[in-house]
Amino acid sequence: MTFSATTILVLALIAALIVAAGVWAYSTANRLDRLHVRGDQARDALEAALSRRAVVARTVAISMAGPAADPAVTERSKRLAALADRAERADWRTRETAENQLAAALSALDITQLRPQLVAELADAEARVLIARRFHNDAVRDTLALRTRRPVRLLHLGGTAPLPTYFEIAERVTPAATTGLDVDTVRTSARVILLDEQDRVLLLRGHDPRTPDMPFWFTVGGGIEPGETLRTAAVRELWEETGFALDSSLLRGPLWRRVAVFPFDGELIRSEELFFVARAKNFTPSAADPTTWERHCVTADKWCTPEDIAELDRQGEAVYPFHLDQLLPEAITASSAMTDPEVRSIR
Repeated sequence: MTFSATTILVLALIAALIVAAGVWAYSTANRLDRLHVRGDQARDALEAALSRRAVVARTVAISMAGPAADPAVTERSKRLAALADRAERADWRTRETAENQLAAALSALDITQLRPQLVAELADAEARVLIARRFHNDAVRDTLALRTRRPVRLLHLGGTAPLPTYFEIAERVTPAATTGLDVDTVRTSARVILLDEQDRVLLLRGHDPRTPDMPFWFTVGGGIEPGETLRTAAVRELWEETGFALDSSLLRGPLWRRVAVFPFDGELIRSEELFFVARAKNFTPSAADPTTWERHCVTADKWCTPEDIAELDRQGEAVYPFHLDQLLPEAITASSAMTDPEVRSIR
């Protein structure tokens, strides 16, 4: 029995299609596995952030219920503590409702009656919830986008894992008129660990306009503008602050995420910072398009080794992020990697 050339070609094409379908199915199943793992991690991070907010809420309730407290205030503190306990102990199906009830109680607080440190703790806890919920819902969105495709559903590539669901809760925004401080919503920033040929990192030196005698050092970067991606913002900020034009494809990351709450120029800033790493030949920075603050309050720049960073700390000039001297080896490794690293939280 012989086969014609046409028959052989058709069989070869069919075999190639089967192989291609198998490779696609295998890679899609692996990608779904990674998305499921990412979703589980994001949910764990969200639960941890919600639990921390409950702990802070209980601390607030205790601080309100002092011996000389008004009976109405004491009653509100008891209700706040009860809502915090209920939210922390609720299962995932009822957690959303319980957390919204807690958020509503927190919104009714007059935080001018709380200690400033406790206000900052509450703002930090709520900022972490907001960010964790964003990461969780992003993971849910990406998983649903793939799992709801018809070929994926027909081939059951998602396995038996249940479809993930979004977690929607109200976020408290405290008006400045109530607190005496402008409490910003979460400010998302893209920052760049820029390394030269000697593995030194570029740092800028600046100060709060209201405390010029307390300088600090920080990495290049700044807030994301509407419509920008993280990478676009990182490249733009790098050019504006140093005059260096970088191809965004040379960025690795983000590799770190830092959440901070701090006072700046009379405002209480809640910041989410995502750090990329990139390499460049050593150059002398010259801001191409500095902001008003940068023109008046950024006073120096320096390519720093870990030893330089440790010395700045010893001199009493803070370096952000914290422990950057110990983090640099991780950034150096990531800068030469072929793939982006997994983002992790730092201080």
